[in-house]
Amino acid sequence: MKRTILIALLTIVLSGTGMAQTSKIKATASLDSTRILIGDQVKLYLEIEQPKNAKIQFPQISDSITSAIEVIERSPLDTFKLSDAEQIKIIQNFTITSFDTGVQIVPQFRFLLKHDGVSDSIYTKPLALEVHGMQLDTTKGPVDIKKPYAAPVTLKEVTPYILGVILIAAIIFFIFYYLQRKKRNKPLFGRPEKPKEPAHVIALRELDRIKEEKIWQHDKIKQYYSEVSDTLRMYIEDRFDIPAMEQTSDETLASFKFRRDLIGEKSLEQLNQILQLSDLVKFAKYQPLPDDNNLSLINAYFFVNQTKKEEVQRPEESKVDDREGEDVEVK
Repeated sequence: MKRTILIALLTIVLSGTGMAQTSKIKATASLDSTRILIGDQVKLYLEIEQPKNAKIQFPQISDSITSAIEVIERSPLDTFKLSDAEQIKIIQNFTITSFDTGVQIVPQFRFLLKHDGVSDSIYTKPLALEVHGMQLDTTKGPVDIKKPYAAPVTLKEVTPYILGVILIAAIIFFIFYYLQRKKRNKPLFGRPEKPKEPAHVIALRELDRIKEEKIWQHDKIKQYYSEVSDTLRMYIEDRFDIPAMEQTSDETLASFKFRRDLIGEKSLEQLNQILQLSDLVKFAKYQPLPDDNNLSLINAYFFVNQTKKEEVQRPEESKVDDREGEDVEVK
């Protein structure tokens, strides 16, 4: 009899200990909405509060909870610390839906636990989910099914087409450019042209050549005056934008007389001497004296140097062209 009483007391003590431990574990299930339209989605939350050292297994939920409730998505387990340092909370949520109208029961979920060598189960409470159908206006009779709305076109969608058009345009332009260069017998990628030399540099170089060749000494007086006058005419075209190569000597002189601000009186006299004498030699077969030949070349040098367009140069680069007073020997 005493032995039976002792076993009963021991059973009560152990049972009390298990209940005390189990009271620290709390399992709940909740929905973020208890009413949905048919086919809509709702969140189901499973939560459990437990001691940190307790081993608890969450319910294993398949693709459907019941024949009327389907699981669309599930999250991993999330663990949070509670204010009680020995307690933690573990949460898992599910996205569920139903295609059956009426009140659908979400059944209770079983959590398996092992704590201090004791195995037990904890259940959540069942939940009710009301699934409502779409309300139809039967007074209007059958209606057409609405077509899907057209979504706005985004930049990401049209970017490949824009790049394609740009690429095709670039290819067409390249082909056209290639045919044009080939037609003109020019290389596909031409070298950049050198900057044009100043007009006075070209004129002085040509006068130096005429001086060095001394063609007047070989009875080529007409050629000599033609080259001197043509050199000055090309200089005048480049320097003053006067079409001297197409004008007569009188027309060129008249252009300067009309615009007296272009050159000085002395320069106009020098140009007049060269052009008038050149016309006499070329058209009237005039035979000038050696001094006239010498004077014409000297006046040509003077005219270019006195009317040239001065360039802005650095002090260390500026040089004085002393050919203005150069004595030109033409014998």
